[in-house]
Amino acid sequence: MDLKNKRVIALGERDGIQGDAIAKIAKSAGADVILEVTHCFV
Repeated sequence: MDLKNKRVIALGERDGIQGDAIAKIAKSAGADVILEVTHCFV
């Protein structure tokens, strides 16, 4: 997936895929990560 010149908000979950992992993948695809958050959704 080509995310060059796209802005990404990485919303992660504590028990699932965490926000920092999503942000790293998006950055490696060329995105500009503007927000990275990991929450616990109960």
